[in-house]
Amino acid sequence: MRVLLSLLLLSSFLVKADEHDHLYEVDEEVVLWMNTVGPYSNRQETYTYFSLPFCKGEKKEIGHYHETMGESLLGVELEFSGLDIKFRTNTKKTVVCQKKLTETDYKTLLYAIQNSYYYQMYLDDMPIWGMVGEIDNSVSPPAYKLYTHKRLDIGYNEKQVVDVNLTTDGRVDIRPGAELTFTYEVQWSKSEVDFSKRFDKYLDPSFFQHRIHWFSIFNSFMMVVFLVGLVWMILVRTLRKDYARYQKEDSLDDLDADLGDEYGWKQVHGDVFRPPSMPLLFSSCIGAGYHVFTVAVITTILAIVGEFYTERGSLLSAAIFVYAACSPVNGYAGGSMYARFGGRHWIKQMLLGTFLLPSMVCGVAFLINFIAIYYHASRAIPFTIMLAVSAICLFVILPLTLVGTVIGRNMAGTADYPCRVNAVPRPIPDKKWFVQPWLITLAGGVLPFGSIFIEMYFIFTSFWAYKIYYVYGFMLLVTIILSIVTVCVTIVCSYFLLNAEDYRWRWTSFACGASTAFYVYMYSMYYFLFKTKMYGLFQTVFYFGYMGIFAAALGLMTGTIGYVGTAKFVRKIYQTVKID
Repeated sequence: MRVLLSLLLLSSFLVKADEHDHLYEVDEEVVLWMNTVGPYSNRQETYTYFSLPFCKGEKKEIGHYHETMGESLLGVELEFSGLDIKFRTNTKKTVVCQKKLTETDYKTLLYAIQNSYYYQMYLDDMPIWGMVGEIDNSVSPPAYKLYTHKRLDIGYNEKQVVDVNLTTDGRVDIRPGAELTFTYEVQWSKSEVDFSKRFDKYLDPSFFQHRIHWFSIFNSFMMVVFLVGLVWMILVRTLRKDYARYQKEDSLDDLDADLGDEYGWKQVHGDVFRPPSMPLLFSSCIGAGYHVFTVAVITTILAIVGEFYTERGSLLSAAIFVYAACSPVNGYAGGSMYARFGGRHWIKQMLLGTFLLPSMVCGVAFLINFIAIYYHASRAIPFTIMLAVSAICLFVILPLTLVGTVIGRNMAGTADYPCRVNAVPRPIPDKKWFVQPWLITLAGGVLPFGSIFIEMYFIFTSFWAYKIYYVYGFMLLVTIILSIVTVCVTIVCSYFLLNAEDYRWRWTSFACGASTAFYVYMYSMYYFLFKTKMYGLFQTVFYFGYMGIFAAALGLMTGTIGYVGTAKFVRKIYQTVKID
């Protein structure tokens, strides 16, 4: 009951309930919220809007907007603009305030214009973007001009806001001591856009549904067909020969069998189901991988149904909630596997599985948060949000993982292998260079990465640039393709390893699938150098820190997928052939 109450409180905390249904009466106030400013080259480095020497109107103060957890983690900092905007009431050019630039104000604005700073606002939850200023290179030396006038063209349909556009003007040269006059005007016009379609203008179908995107999906699908057929042809034919040879050996007398062909995967039947080295860590990684895969699939399905791009931070909030709610999956998978391995320190395994990924996230976030505080960026996570995340981990995720661990140990914690394990490990013979575990691991991630790298470009562009990702159906399809390709590749690699009489297939199959994340991280380096214009300590640490978290989560997921598929295959082949 306490766990259920905690989940209910968590859901109410993560998901912001609408205070109204976006309906307005004539002359009713429509609030314009100022969000953040930052360099156009990196949308993730943001600062509060009023960190620049702008000024508010004299209208009454509404107060700071209270963000949800997802919005806070994304650096949303909404503050009232002070502009007087009435529904369907035009406002002529009106002075907001007058301001005299000090030397500090001048240097701040000069830096913002030189680095192409832009700002973001929200009106009725609809985002608006505008540039701070421009550089006039037609004169020498170049003149730095600040936009001091905002014109808002707002479209309405009945009682709802369905469109908003910003035009900036009033280009004024900045210099110390300059007198600046900030103005705004509002024009309302009737629109035929339906309220449910008002966010369509922010989407880019020509980018996400380009024929290259469709071609990449088709190419990945054909790769799956080819790879599955290849695995079927190679393994079935090879195993059929192995079955025939081993059945022939079984019909020989002992003397002839001793002189027979003694090699292959059958020779390691007494060690193939031996627990791996570091079983506690291995079980925790598998449990965390199950957890990440479950969260990825459920969140993607929710995004397909819910259109999360229409609500700020809703995708991140949903992911946090789903991660917490799916914690029993982690405990069940990791706890049952550790019990089958004969592990006795199940509490340590449960704690490691619970905090394996959150500890990495918190470690990177702490480093980035420290730098963000130094830079006074809005990405600095508030202390209250840190406490909330800690409370979720301790009072929701940990108890649910404990429940899953106890159930897993009692329901699926008994080893039931088709072959008994020898008391003494069999020595591993020397192998050829191309079946070394490290080489198999590196080679195993190439094809899975090849099936998703085009989609990685679209995902990276959405997160690090100015595209709204909304084709979650593509993402779900690519996830399925990635799973199939990873399973096929790890099965082939593990069979080659077993055929070389090396029974250390558990860690190898996991690492083989997880190596996909290595190539994704390498691709992120290429993307950083050639597709972005990021620079400086904050942007570099932020990019590579969070890309490292993404790669780690992807590695746990693909490693688990590869191991699970290989484990079923290994169990099947040793069940098919009778081994005394």
